[in-house]
Amino acid sequence: MHNSTDTRTIIITGGSSGIGAAAARALSTTGVKLVITGRSEATRKIAEELNADYYLVDFTRLDEVRSFAATLLANYPRIDVLVNNVGGILKERYLTSDGMEQTLQVNHLSGFLLTLLLRERLEASKAIVINTSSMANQAGRLRFDDLQSARSYEPMRVYGTAKMMNILHVMEISKRFNGVKAAAFHPGVVRTGFAREGKGILRWAYESVFSKLFMISPEQGADTLVWLITSTDWQTGEYYYKRRPGRKNKQVTEANARKLWEESEKLTAING
Repeated sequence: MHNSTDTRTIIITGGSSGIGAAAARALSTTGVKLVITGRSEATRKIAEELNADYYLVDFTRLDEVRSFAATLLANYPRIDVLVNNVGGILKERYLTSDGMEQTLQVNHLSGFLLTLLLRERLEASKAIVINTSSMANQAGRLRFDDLQSARSYEPMRVYGTAKMMNILHVMEISKRFNGVKAAAFHPGVVRTGFAREGKGILRWAYESVFSKLFMISPEQGADTLVWLITSTDWQTGEYYYKRRPGRKNKQVTEANARKLWEESEKLTAING
């Protein structure tokens, strides 16, 4: 357990709202150096509230991710914790300016690229990498011959596949990065703006009174994330829910983790 004089540098992408902001608030009293990202003016306001550094980064643009990585390397001699928390679900298939299916890029490829660009700094800092995954990983279907979902697009299946990728990513980080621990987690079904670009019953559930009755608060959803950051009582390469190993899709295998890494390198034009 890290104490109240914790001096680590913690990067939280998507830290301007939801569980990212809740985790940042919980950590802000411990002495850590917080760095958060977002896409709106709310990012600046939360950063000022928490005395954190902030950057506006659009994860639908890989060039912005590359620029952000370069900024982090220039400004922070240590990166002790990297939380890849940006994510979302889309009601229809969209291509980003990079030519990538947007759910794949925002939920997986951009975090993959950022982590890989920071590899040397993370290794030197003996860092922790944490990916925000979801129980939706169990609904995913990993097809290496159609990672872009060009043949068929069903929002929850594509989102679930991306969340499965978050788990496979940390499994492979644990093998490839020297001295770096990595884990993924499911925050629970949290009252956030997560499904604002979704459709049908999913969007209704997040925007109706249902969310107040049956969904947990961002603070509750951030509990496992804060635990992973502040505790050493967990296994690298694992996926957690409520501080315990969670249920994973049967496609979560070492072979798929290795192949996904290789395919992700190709898609992001990185060799590492």
